[in-house]
Amino acid sequence: MNKLSTGDYVVFLVYFFIVAIYGLWVYRRKRNADATSKDYFLAEGSLTWWAIGSSLIASNISAEQFIGMSGSGFKIGLAISTYEWMAALTLVIVAVFFIPVYLKNKIFTMPQFLHQRYNGTVAMIMAVFWLLLYVVVNLTSILYLGALAVSSISGVNFQLCIWMLAIFAVIITLGGMKVIGYTDVIQVFFLILGGLVTTYIAVTMVAEKNGSQGLIEGLKIMGTQANDHFHMILKKDDTNYAALPGLTVLLGGMWIVNLNYWGCNQYITQRALGANLPTARGGILFAAFLKLMMPIIVVIPGIAAYILFKQNVFNTEMMKDGKVVADNAYPVLLNLLPMGFKGLSFAALTAAVVASLAGKANSIATIFTLDIYKKRLRPDAPDHTLVVVGKIAVVVAMVLGIVISPYLGIDKEGGFQYIQEYTGFVSPGIFAMFILGFFWKKASSSAALFATIGGFIFSVFFKFLPQFADLSFLAPTGFATKSVETGLYEIPFLDRMGFVFIICIVAMWIISTIEHAQGKKTNGLDVDASMFKTSNSFAVGSLLICGILVALYTLFW
Repeated sequence: MNKLSTGDYVVFLVYFFIVAIYGLWVYRRKRNADATSKDYFLAEGSLTWWAIGSSLIASNISAEQFIGMSGSGFKIGLAISTYEWMAALTLVIVAVFFIPVYLKNKIFTMPQFLHQRYNGTVAMIMAVFWLLLYVVVNLTSILYLGALAVSSISGVNFQLCIWMLAIFAVIITLGGMKVIGYTDVIQVFFLILGGLVTTYIAVTMVAEKNGSQGLIEGLKIMGTQANDHFHMILKKDDTNYAALPGLTVLLGGMWIVNLNYWGCNQYITQRALGANLPTARGGILFAAFLKLMMPIIVVIPGIAAYILFKQNVFNTEMMKDGKVVADNAYPVLLNLLPMGFKGLSFAALTAAVVASLAGKANSIATIFTLDIYKKRLRPDAPDHTLVVVGKIAVVVAMVLGIVISPYLGIDKEGGFQYIQEYTGFVSPGIFAMFILGFFWKKASSSAALFATIGGFIFSVFFKFLPQFADLSFLAPTGFATKSVETGLYEIPFLDRMGFVFIICIVAMWIISTIEHAQGKKTNGLDVDASMFKTSNSFAVGSLLICGILVALYTLFW
């Protein structure tokens, strides 16, 4: 039944008031009459390690994970967890190698890094691009998918849902990064608690439908009845190979997806850029541990839904126009929950959506205000004006997201695939530009410009290449697989990213080497080996994460 009971509304309102009251308390307690724009956008020196870690996860986990990854769990299985588990290892790498470079060189935004390392042209191009990407792809998809999920679970009108989510997020965002960071702790609490409750009930429901009881029995039945859904590395003959092409998830394009997202993304790195190095590393390590448990919340329910679907528990709810819609798995599960528990899971989903919206809106405001307005429109603007401009940017971005999201076909492509596909056109070039900018002083601005534009062009080229050339000769290597929809042999998405990244790296090396030989100077960053030393506690935590990952991949290979 697609509506909330009185008990569910009570649970949800408790969540809402806790977040609102805590946010107001944080705002009043940490408000400073002499606050600068960096205080507002970055919460400079104000966030603790646990607030940073919680905010990283709250900003990352949203409707595309709850809905999209549960849908992928329904369709593909545990293999989709590679996005979460590989992210845990990526976060360790970012904490060791990326964050020290940013903090040492006093970098607060990604365009600022490009301006400092390359030149103003590269920085401005990427600032505009990031704004478009964040508004047109990320903000819209979070808004649309979140409202779709909330509407399908509660029965509330879709347009009302999208406006309510946006308003809730704007209220939090207008308090600045301090309010976002600390309210994200509450959001993550509800996200994890509600998510675990949904998983527990879904798995025990599997047990009950098969004449058993309990969580352990449910997991055993899932492992038996959906054994094909519990493998991390897909074989070439798997129908889902194009989405997760074998060992590429360990050795190829998945690294580009994760390192670009967690290390070169204003939306994410902003959480740590206002802290000192030990605090930032502690927060990132905490986030890495939380990422390890995310598949329990966002993937296992999808697999449980798959088994229940096979047993005709909710056939009609999973269908649309005669086809199975995998992304319906999580909303359908939530509608089966008992009173109160449904409200708690509903609060978890809402918390994930609102936290992601707030984080994204804050990053949009930061880039627009510090990298476009201050640098090009009004360089002499005082701090209080920058804060006002940032708040206006938050509202404008959210309104744009509401207006354009229904026209992008997000629901037709699948939310998780929509975001990965469109960000993947530029991720290889951006990551190549950043990684060489970090660690190779000869990397030139012309080379960076090639990676920015050329990377996008090559991504588009490989995307549409199958329409002009027969790539079946690549099938034995695993670098091409036959599409069910088109019948053509296509290069898997993650492999395309790997190819474009290699092309960008080689081209940047050639261009930079030629320009260096011509005597052109580059702007190297302040980097030395001592920056990458870590504390003993961080090293132990990192080794523990690596050990857990080895165990997980060995168990579910």
